[in-house]
Amino acid sequence: MARLRILIIGGGIAGPALALWLSKLDHDITIVERFDGLRDGGQQIDLRGQGVAVMKKMGIEREVRAKVVDEQGARFVNSAGVCQAFISANKTGSGKQSASSEFEIMRRDLCRILYDRTKEKATYVFGTTVTSLQQSASSVSVTFSDGSSAPFDLVVGADGQNSRTRRQLLGAGAPDPFTPLGLCAAYFTIPPQPGDANVVTIYHAPGGRAMATRRDNPRALQAYLMTTADCAALASALREGPAAQHEALAVIFEGCGWQSARILEGMRSAEDFYAQEVGQVKMDAWSEGRVVLLGDAAFCPSPITGMGTSCALVGAYVLAGEIARSCRDAEADGVLVALKEYERRLRPFVEKAQAVSSLYPRIACPESQWVIWLIHTVIWLITTLRLDKLGSMLLSDDVGGWDLPSYSELNVQE
Repeated sequence: MARLRILIIGGGIAGPALALWLSKLDHDITIVERFDGLRDGGQQIDLRGQGVAVMKKMGIEREVRAKVVDEQGARFVNSAGVCQAFISANKTGSGKQSASSEFEIMRRDLCRILYDRTKEKATYVFGTTVTSLQQSASSVSVTFSDGSSAPFDLVVGADGQNSRTRRQLLGAGAPDPFTPLGLCAAYFTIPPQPGDANVVTIYHAPGGRAMATRRDNPRALQAYLMTTADCAALASALREGPAAQHEALAVIFEGCGWQSARILEGMRSAEDFYAQEVGQVKMDAWSEGRVVLLGDAAFCPSPITGMGTSCALVGAYVLAGEIARSCRDAEADGVLVALKEYERRLRPFVEKAQAVSSLYPRIACPESQWVIWLIHTVIWLITTLRLDKLGSMLLSDDVGGWDLPSYSELNVQE
């Protein structure tokens, strides 16, 4: 196989996952990350469906299982904290997962696993960004923020939902392919208290507001704020910085019940606070020439699908597999063929993973107390009649109608 010089932009999950596969093929891999160190922030994520299958093929199941969060399920509480309904996690190793999957893991832990597996086989360059991409027929000339430049056979933008690589690829003035879903969210950790349980605890308040907590360790409690209320003001605050975001969220959630006072107080001093407008990235094409997008940069499904991490891992696997298959010889167009096949094979999976009902934001953040009561009652009935258990046995988390390709060229661990 011709040895390719490959640049991956973004050191989160999708980029290092791709590097893990490409390192098996002995390519020359460089990963640039704009942060000064490993980008291992963020809260709890999970793996589902074909994402679990890819994780196992990567040979990292043992490391992932050693770091999974012991989360027993999800409970829905009222303003007094009284449980109204509870859905237990599916720990059977098969079937459809519930709100808590079998593979719940902190983002930092998965990032560290992927980094440790690739740090000796790829060159990581931290605190650096790409300032320009100039393509020719056979390479991409890349200029970096430190003034240096170098040619690459392939450039992969794996730099997240707000990808700078995507903006460079589309060009100035091109419409942003990010589509808001009418929902804003904030994530951070707060000091723990006695009684914080190892379950997802969800509280709905009228007016399109929801709060949740999760516990992954004894030292901190994850907190989540979600709202459909005044998203325009929150979106504006996102451009102004954390102080403006704190103020906008405090106005929306102040006095809404349950543990709102505790959560808002913790929010103001949280060092890991992050807020975002929830949405999806949908593009007509994921590549142009020898520059390709991967993960959230290309096809962010949004957090509400629960498929973001799985899409990143599956996408990295398919892209690496197509590179392995199409670049066996030193053909000038091998990379271009691989990128076309990557999109052809993966797009049906992504489109199904991105399928979200337009009603979802209103279900996640109900407007009225009556709708909240209805949601809790329906969940209570499902669990009381054990329909959730039946569903976990008969259904699957796999994206239906799409089979994971097999790439013998990657020396997959089965």
